[in-house]
Amino acid sequence: MPIAALNGTHIPFEVIGDQGDWIALSPGGRRGMDELVPLATRIAAGGYRVVIHDRRNCGAGELAFDDRAPEFEIWADDLHALLQHLGASPAIVGGFSSGCRLSLLLALKHPEAVRALLLMRITGGAFAAERLAAKYYTDYIKRVKEGGMDALARDAHFRALIVANPSNQARLQQFDAATFLRIMRAWRADLEAGAAMPVLGATEAQLRSLTMPACVIPGTDRTHPIDVGERVQQLIAGSTWIPMQLKQQDADFIPMEAWCDDATLAEQLLAFLKTLPATGAH
Repeated sequence: MPIAALNGTHIPFEVIGDQGDWIALSPGGRRGMDELVPLATRIAAGGYRVVIHDRRNCGAGELAFDDRAPEFEIWADDLHALLQHLGASPAIVGGFSSGCRLSLLLALKHPEAVRALLLMRITGGAFAAERLAAKYYTDYIKRVKEGGMDALARDAHFRALIVANPSNQARLQQFDAATFLRIMRAWRADLEAGAAMPVLGATEAQLRSLTMPACVIPGTDRTHPIDVGERVQQLIAGSTWIPMQLKQQDADFIPMEAWCDDATLAEQLLAFLKTLPATGAH
């Protein structure tokens, strides 16, 4: 697996496909890139190069806690650097849930690097902000306050990160608990601030400022409600709505595999991608 040293960390990545326009896809949550391989393979077969990567604190990525910016902005900066490293900028950029948030922030911070957006399972609303703030930050704050950084190593997510990248064991042990708590509180406050926004991570004015082509495929649970996707599609001028006959479900969270199958999703995305002007990249 290739690894790029960028922005003070090492980013594992994979490029699927060897010709055509560049697409960058990011998964949701803090999940690793492996779950996107089937979808990326289907899209690459349509004539594209798809780059996937493990973000900081995800998959085989390195543990890296830094409060110079909100966590999702740091992820956006890392993907921007990776696209430049690969000579893949500007790219078609998209993702699911937190990966969708990353994509929006990349487009807002570095619009010159984004040809088009693929926005899927968009997260928004007070319920989502409260649920994710607890899952991503409050739970870890409680663990470290009660048992220090050693307690964090017993958490299922961090155990998985250490298995995927054994060097993360030392990184976790060497990190100062007080600094970790400060960073988690800062990242949590940023996410909670999104409760009043149309989508976590972006204001109405910011969404209206986006001018690149975009498609929106909504989620169907309370963390990714359909009406949040509808609002985003209304605010991004000229964006394309792809409902795929999805219906709102009475569930806090629906796993990716229960939301939509890869074959259907790839078919819909490829149909949208074919409407974009080609760059002539080879």
